[in-house]
Amino acid sequence: MTMEREKPHRFVVAALAVLVLAAHNVVTCSAGETQSLIRFKGSLSNATALSNWDSSSDSPCNGNKTDWAGVSCLNGNVWQLRLDGMGLGGLIDVDSLTQLSSLRVLSIKGNGFEGPMPEVKKLPALKMLMMSSNQFTGDIPDDKFDGMKALRMVYLDGNGFFGPIPKSLVNLPRLVNLSLEANQMGGKIPDFRQMELQMVNLANNQFEGKIPPGLSKMSPSYFKGNKHLCGKPLSPCKSFKKMLFITVGVAVALVALVVIGIVMYRKKSNFHGTHHLKPERGFGAYDAGLRDAQINDQQPQMKKRGGDHQGKLVFVRSDRERFELQDLLRASAEVLGSGSFGSSYKAALLGGPAVVVRRFRQMNNVGKEGFYEHMRRLGSLSHPNLLSLVAFFYRKEEKLLISDFVENGSLASHLHANRSPGQPGLDWPTRLKIIKGVTKGLEYLYKELPGLSLPHGHLKSSNVLLDRNFTPLLTDYGLVPVINKDHAQQFMVAFKSPEFNHSDCTTRKTDVWSLGILILEIITGKFPANYLKQGKGANADLATWVNSVVREEWTGEVFDKDMRGTKNGEGEMLKLLKIGMCCCEWNVERRWSLREAMDRIEELRERDSDEEYSSSASEGDLYSSRATTVEDFSFSVTH
Repeated sequence: MTMEREKPHRFVVAALAVLVLAAHNVVTCSAGETQSLIRFKGSLSNATALSNWDSSSDSPCNGNKTDWAGVSCLNGNVWQLRLDGMGLGGLIDVDSLTQLSSLRVLSIKGNGFEGPMPEVKKLPALKMLMMSSNQFTGDIPDDKFDGMKALRMVYLDGNGFFGPIPKSLVNLPRLVNLSLEANQMGGKIPDFRQMELQMVNLANNQFEGKIPPGLSKMSPSYFKGNKHLCGKPLSPCKSFKKMLFITVGVAVALVALVVIGIVMYRKKSNFHGTHHLKPERGFGAYDAGLRDAQINDQQPQMKKRGGDHQGKLVFVRSDRERFELQDLLRASAEVLGSGSFGSSYKAALLGGPAVVVRRFRQMNNVGKEGFYEHMRRLGSLSHPNLLSLVAFFYRKEEKLLISDFVENGSLASHLHANRSPGQPGLDWPTRLKIIKGVTKGLEYLYKELPGLSLPHGHLKSSNVLLDRNFTPLLTDYGLVPVINKDHAQQFMVAFKSPEFNHSDCTTRKTDVWSLGILILEIITGKFPANYLKQGKGANADLATWVNSVVREEWTGEVFDKDMRGTKNGEGEMLKLLKIGMCCCEWNVERRWSLREAMDRIEELRERDSDEEYSSSASEGDLYSSRATTVEDFSFSVTH
């Protein structure tokens, strides 16, 4: 009888012991993560960005939340370490990270790390490894990724690695995305056989030989910049004999062309004597202040061109008064600015309206017929939120696009230009009106240009003009098909998107990303600094900054201090901020469509309509419909 009574007692004691031991393990584990991160930080240089890592803290995580910069948590454990663009250097102490048993994402993009490839195989549970845009060098040993069976995404682009692709990287069983772009790697490309493989970007390296079958259906852009690659998706490989035959044939053809050129030159010299025509200067070489006499000197050269519309303006709208190119050249001119595409001039026609003339030189992506057809198509577009194309001038060396002059300037000038003392900034109702108009104009472009993946392609605040009533007018839209490809990828906004930055591709949602950045610029008053950099977008952009402010602590710091008329409108402003961030979603599949964004924007009002979005709106309200936690949303925006 006594023994039977002792059994339940013993069971209770044992259960309590297990619970105490489990609690002890949790505390020990959490404390271990704190010390692991502090030890990792100690191996870094210039780690001021990690100043809020607290060595006295029991744990860096509180459930799914954390105050530690660059750290994301899941179920009380460190899940991601994302230290992108923090100016860090020093060593990557992988041994200290081995104590983070739940670590699945390690990202150190855009820092100053150097030296050989770290011993990442000591973190076999990693799913994503991103080391882009650092200064790592050396070859990557074949066994560097052994045992990393969970690894799905590897980004090593923008470093100084050389040598062949390591076998352990090729054999990763769950590999989905691999980027080795812009290194110095070379040799033959091994075949990749992973079933889920979507991207292997080897552009701008020194690979040679035939592209293997497993990569033959990849985008050709993934292999550009390797001079000695061939086979699908590039041009077919040629045998040595065939190449020799072609080389000899080309040499013979060149000799023949040289002989013909000499004969023709002699005939031409005999006909013209010793006189030579002066080279054309062409329209656009003039600047404000040039005299009529200097401008008129160009006209005879233009007329000698002859042919269809040569030397003439081609009008694409029937509701505009016609004028001649000579009238335009003789008009008083004012330089409005010079951008990445060329110069802009305001020309005041005698007895007529002022027009803007934009000069383009990097606009030869299509031939003459294709250019005429595309310009006429753009000229047929008409919408209250588009600045219509009036006429154009075609010449192989340069093109002129002519539109009406808009007096109130660009949105960029109102947001960022230095105002005179006492001059107010744009108020909230005006900013809301502008973004609604921009969205309507963009929707119209999507509808009328269904064949273009980038109906706008260059949506930014300097390409949004404002009339006297602050109605927005989109400009520089639909130009991607005619702009030289390399120039477009260097300067146009769409090519700074996350999808082009990582995969060299754009989609119908890329303009939505540009819209999201524009929304954030309008509501914060901050200029997207990465737009000023040539080539692909910077790792840190306006969306990253907004996300960091919201994640750290929700305050009014995110809103432009110059924005007036915000009383009783904070809730609506929060809604617009959320819309902008959902449009900036780096994952294209999760990014809002233009239709969804427009529907949400149309619902916005100048004043809060209910108590749910009062000025005390919480951090959770901002993310309620798209992410369960702030960390979830942070991951998607800043990837």
